[in-house]
Amino acid sequence: MQKLKEANLYRSELIPVSGKLVERYNKCLLKLGFTETKLETFHIDGIGWSPEIAEEKNETHYLNNGDANAHGIIISPLQKGKPVYVPFHTFDRDMMQYVFKTYEEKINDITRDSAICLDFDQKIDAFYEPLDVLKYNTIHINFHLMNNLYHQQKEQLELINKFKKDHNFINESIHLELLNSAKTYGDLRARDLEMPAIDFSVSSFYTRAFGGVYVLRDFISPILVFEDENSHKEAIKDTNYEVLIYHIHQPELMAKLRDHIIIDYDLEETIKTDRYERIKKFEITQYLEKPEHPVKDILDNPILYKRYLNKLDIESRKKVMSVERYLEKLETSNQYKIADIVDSKLFEALHKPHSSLEAKHQDLIWKLLVNVSPKDVLYWYWYDKEDFYTSFESWDDSLKDWVIATISNNIG
Repeated sequence: MQKLKEANLYRSELIPVSGKLVERYNKCLLKLGFTETKLETFHIDGIGWSPEIAEEKNETHYLNNGDANAHGIIISPLQKGKPVYVPFHTFDRDMMQYVFKTYEEKINDITRDSAICLDFDQKIDAFYEPLDVLKYNTIHINFHLMNNLYHQQKEQLELINKFKKDHNFINESIHLELLNSAKTYGDLRARDLEMPAIDFSVSSFYTRAFGGVYVLRDFISPILVFEDENSHKEAIKDTNYEVLIYHIHQPELMAKLRDHIIIDYDLEETIKTDRYERIKKFEITQYLEKPEHPVKDILDNPILYKRYLNKLDIESRKKVMSVERYLEKLETSNQYKIADIVDSKLFEALHKPHSSLEAKHQDLIWKLLVNVSPKDVLYWYWYDKEDFYTSFESWDDSLKDWVIATISNNIG
């Protein structure tokens, strides 16, 4: 990952945590039912997740109490607007933006000397069957202050009222109680520490529960797309819900998404785009065997590219150029079918969300399409970073350089 880190493409917006903040973070971990970290320094993202603590605990989603009970930790106002690097749901970052939009001033105040533990409650204590994900509707976001600061404030105010009553201002024991409270928690009299729970509505989304499930329910009829084969097999046995169920690699899935006006394609327009060039260049790298030149040079130099394209065996060359071949043949006759000429995975990669979809739904469908056929390195990086990182590790160093340059030239 060093190359990605040097290019600021690997978790570059994490917030460093040290000193007193570590103590506050640990108190939140304990309050949420987890064990403390032994690390003295680490980094966190927008929801309070730390890659170092995940590695320490050997548990990626260590802020979850089971798949159905997710949590977050706010220890700094700097978390506002930061990425959620390993979201359990695609709506996690939106939830955090909603939290800061609702309570930004209170968060700024509270995190001066305390921390906030978040409980994302969707009224499901535990998952038992794959179709339980359909129960997601409204997320009830509860806030718990470290050291029960809100309750300490109430006690401090009660002490002050007690101090003012009758002749209690000369009572030394009350003096001592007030001093101890102030030393421990500070002067809480003017602090606005009340954070009532807020509700966040969810529609279509992706969750990592049950090995990964897309829940599409804002379209013609509800559709569930499973990444895990065992969860998919279990789900199709359930007859309690009227819902269409697919595995992500079922050939019928793409046709159904087209029928429901969720995705579409236009090959004649697509081949004119930068996206198609990225996909085709990445595709040829899958067939290069011991090239004499660096992969980046082959992809960046049109002359070298043509040379290596012509060096491929005929079947590989047909796959790389299958879209152009299909369109050329279509000019002479309409008897040709896409499936007869265009490589199936390449064809899948050339789909896009239907233009009628809302922006939030387009992002979700882009992620789904990337998972169906990950061939556009830019969209792969944008919509499924963790899977991108895993694949990136296995690539040729020169291919890594090309990928990094491609991404860097398209962001910022």
